[in-house]
Amino acid sequence: MTGLGPVAWPPAPIRTERLVLRGSEARDRAAFIELFASPEVRTYLGGSRPRDELERAVPDVPGRRAGLFVIDLDGAMIGTVRLDRRDAERPGRVHPDGGEAELGYLFLSQAWGCGYAAEACAAALDWFADALPGEPVVLCTQTANERSMRLAAKLGFAEVERFEEFGAEQWFGVWSSATPSG
Repeated sequence: MTGLGPVAWPPAPIRTERLVLRGSEARDRAAFIELFASPEVRTYLGGSRPRDELERAVPDVPGRRAGLFVIDLDGAMIGTVRLDRRDAERPGRVHPDGGEAELGYLFLSQAWGCGYAAEACAAALDWFADALPGEPVVLCTQTANERSMRLAAKLGFAEVERFEEFGAEQWFGVWSSATPSG
């Protein structure tokens, strides 16, 4: 992963009870476009992007980068989970210099309410704990995003601080491999 150390990417697919976390493939393109074009999915992330713009801009194999897992249910993409370094210039940090690993996720709205996000994020956190033992992971979400707030608690993230960013109150928490996920 970029800046996350010597981690081979993509790793072998990670299997959970119902899901597979894997690298991106060409067959995922339509689902990526749907994620970014969906007003529901992008409610707390700056809003949707025009579908025609996405059709032109999204590459044939989107999301092909270290740290991004496609969440696959029965052979179809339902979302993504990513682990990236948080920009040290942004508010919210655990280390004085920032740059912590940050968990992010997007799921198609038809996959909401089924526990897939908790299952996939827990598997990604477990993978991360094995790949980079002892390193904390942070998560930032708008306090208005009740679903993400519940998911953060379920995964074992502990609140560090709240602050204003992007015109909204943000919740910032930390997880460590000593804290059980999911």
